[in-house]
Amino acid sequence: MADDAYGATIAKRRLSRLLGEARARTGYTANNACDILNWGRGKVGRFEANQWKRPEMSDIRDMVRIYEVEDGLRDEIEDLAIKARARAWWRDVPEIFDSEFPGYENDATTIRVFMPLVLPGLLQIPAYTEALLRGGPRPPLWIRKGLEARRRRQEILDRTDGTAPMFRAVITEASLLYRWGAREDRREQIEHLADLSQRRNVDLRIQRFEDGPPVGMVSMVNIFGFRDDEPDLVFVETDYAIEEVSKPDAVQGYVESFERASDAALEPVDTTGYLERLAKRME
Repeated sequence: MADDAYGATIAKRRLSRLLGEARARTGYTANNACDILNWGRGKVGRFEANQWKRPEMSDIRDMVRIYEVEDGLRDEIEDLAIKARARAWWRDVPEIFDSEFPGYENDATTIRVFMPLVLPGLLQIPAYTEALLRGGPRPPLWIRKGLEARRRRQEILDRTDGTAPMFRAVITEASLLYRWGAREDRREQIEHLADLSQRRNVDLRIQRFEDGPPVGMVSMVNIFGFRDDEPDLVFVETDYAIEEVSKPDAVQGYVESFERASDAALEPVDTTGYLERLAKRME
């Protein structure tokens, strides 16, 4: 399954960093560059902070010119800018996504997720997602768009072109035992998890009640890893926002906490067995 926007978000992130490094080598400040280009002050700073959606090629070439970027790097920067301009489907639903979260998820080569009370979005069946969304304050139109967006996000696990990420998730027993929807829906969700857990690119582990309180972390956390030595990125989900964490020390702390949570959970093969037994009990 091809994705025309695959790599666009991480290309934009790398582009921002390379432009900042190129400017710094000239000795210009961001405001110096804005003055030279007759731009409003703050424009270059926003670019370097990755606070833009789709780079304009004329802007990129103007910056490359005044920074006197050499041919090889210039070609890389322009290639990144072209890739970053790809039209991503999540741009059409800004009411659902107010951050770059879906883009980084789309581009990640590894995804590590810890969810203490609900199932990760990439693992939910539609009935589970709908029950979850209807429990909130959102209007019906938002819920319909949210359901479609969740379905689109899940497509990354089904890619067959070599870009499917390695997905590791730690869930808790609590996320499976809530009484939502019909019994048949709950069984279908558990069977879906059991099927997914047997995929080569999925590592699913469960923390059970009988093994004690959750170990390692208690927040809803997504950790994304990327190609080409791009730094990992963390998104922490709250009831009202998805907060980005990029400081290396903080990211490393989340990575270590996730590994402790993973070590404290059932191994993947035991998790699959647990899910299959739970589904049978619900027949």
